[in-house]
Amino acid sequence: MTDNEAFENLKKRLAEKMAGEITLSEKPGECLKKWRLNFEVSQTDISNALEVSPSVISDYESGRRKSPGTLMVSKIVESLLAIDTERGGQKIHAYESMLTADSSKESIYSTYEYSIPIQFQKLVSLLDAHVLYRGMERPLYGFSIVDSKRSILEMSSYEFQRLYGWSTDRAMVFTKVSTGKSPLVAIRVTNLKPGAIVLHGLSKDEVDPMAVKMAEVDRIPLLCTTKDITEAIAELKKYGQYSIKGI
Repeated sequence: MTDNEAFENLKKRLAEKMAGEITLSEKPGECLKKWRLNFEVSQTDISNALEVSPSVISDYESGRRKSPGTLMVSKIVESLLAIDTERGGQKIHAYESMLTADSSKESIYSTYEYSIPIQFQKLVSLLDAHVLYRGMERPLYGFSIVDSKRSILEMSSYEFQRLYGWSTDRAMVFTKVSTGKSPLVAIRVTNLKPGAIVLHGLSKDEVDPMAVKMAEVDRIPLLCTTKDITEAIAELKKYGQYSIKGI
């Protein structure tokens, strides 16, 4: 198989994943928005590609307009992939490891995807966290809780990217950190940036100032918490279950 054929096969598999998730979601507009943000495509860019008004995309995402049918979803997905291909396919390639990697890595404690995003301040509250740097706050569509030492020492760059699940707009919680600097270094050298970074097991006074500086450079919100990890996972998952039920 040539490189071009492999890339087209990757696009096809990713398109199926994206279209399926949007179509089956209880909140297709929110899901559509998540993928658009993942690919860093503006509403204007995608509306131009589809030759529709930007308000059409905005109405779909906000729920003001009836949920898009399968044909419109397919066109939107194809447009996102086409735009990324024109940009060099960086985002598409970033998802390759997520489609193929082994999910049994011991360094990954827990991953979770929200159908309805959690707001930054709610994350802070659930984790009893201290905000070290507020950065660019945005809705978070999931979380990953990772053994910091194992992920940095054992995981390849492709495996590290898989920590993002299906959305980069997620909280990346690093456990077993000593100063907080190493996880920030690992994030700095990757193409994908999380929506927030949480250093677990450290108080605000134990976090290396350099970690905060690196978060500032990438404008990524940085938190720290000493909350029991099992309790933290339970609280975060409980929020996801409640949000689905509209509680």
